[in-house]
Amino acid sequence: MTEPLTIPIGQRAARCPFAPVAELYDAQKDDELSRVKVPSPMLGEFDAVVVTRYEDVKNVLADDRLRMGGSMPYQPGNLLSYDGPEHTRLRRMLTASFTTKRARELRPSIETVVGSALDALEEAGPGADLVQVFSTPIPTLVICELLGVPYSDREGFQRRTALALDFGQSREVQMEKAAEMMAYMAGLVAQHRENPGDNVLGRVVRDFGDQLSDEELAGIGNMLLIAGHETIANTLSASVALLLQHPEQLAAVRDDPSVTDSAVEELLRYTAPATILPRQAAGTICVRDQEIKEGEHVVASVLAANRDPGATDGTAGDAGDFKDLDSLDVRRPPQRHLTFGFGPHQCLGQQLARMELRVAVPALLTRFPTLRSAVPHDELEYRTNALVFGVNALPVTW
Repeated sequence: MTEPLTIPIGQRAARCPFAPVAELYDAQKDDELSRVKVPSPMLGEFDAVVVTRYEDVKNVLADDRLRMGGSMPYQPGNLLSYDGPEHTRLRRMLTASFTTKRARELRPSIETVVGSALDALEEAGPGADLVQVFSTPIPTLVICELLGVPYSDREGFQRRTALALDFGQSREVQMEKAAEMMAYMAGLVAQHRENPGDNVLGRVVRDFGDQLSDEELAGIGNMLLIAGHETIANTLSASVALLLQHPEQLAAVRDDPSVTDSAVEELLRYTAPATILPRQAAGTICVRDQEIKEGEHVVASVLAANRDPGATDGTAGDAGDFKDLDSLDVRRPPQRHLTFGFGPHQCLGQQLARMELRVAVPALLTRFPTLRSAVPHDELEYRTNALVFGVNALPVTW
């Protein structure tokens, strides 16, 4: 019997970090679902069914028999630890703060934050690291304001988050940093219990505090803080790094405001920064008449699914719009990508993420029309072994 392949979650091609590893493409072409071994610092190596086709990924993520809870250490209040009615109950407490309408209302504040980051980048001068000066401060300040977290605490939670989400760290280090993050947020929860602020965490305390323990409130706050700065900061950095490697695509985003919305969706589709965590089947699930048995783990590759040439779930446009999905095309009619997941655990903050990208990317390219990488593209170091893909540093000049 052939030994199953070992494929790390979210693995990317060595010479092209924006692309899936070849084994994921091979699995996508195979009519048989692949069963692989997945190394994980938290769970140890485990066997899993890998799902790579667009329709298959969409369908399994929408299936309520595929459970998130149990696939990672339980964290009170973290939506990723819950399924079913309990997950729905907690999620409903937060949805009003992350609607499309709310994201639009936040646009003026986001524009102010972006303007300040652009000023800081100009003051730092050519050679500045875009990750540190621009991409990270923007979502960090936005989520700090939304949650009522002091911006002065940013260095501590950014460092703890980076270590906790790094697959290269030991389980002990990851758990240690997770505990430190919970302790930090517990202090903020205590403050909001005494005097609820005019922010997301304060609103949850006012409206639902009698239904939630302090641990659950701390878990909610940590989840939003991590997702609100870590994923958006890395998406912004990776998107700019990608555009700098495609000058004609960069020029389109810079010079044509009508391209902004399609460009953001294309960048999200192409970079697919967040790795979907493994799920576990709570009952037998059928995918293309093939059984995934109760108890089996499932790993869904959004990175591969977003490039599936057989995808049929596109928006208006002729069939040619959805060919050659390995190429970057910011004018492509947006495809319904799966970067934010699908189903019950679809990303709660996706509209906020979109708004930050819509404001930040064009503003950067307009302010610095000759922006380019200060180092050869092949010298950039990418975060290919972390829960959220990104670039470690992006020195730029203009």
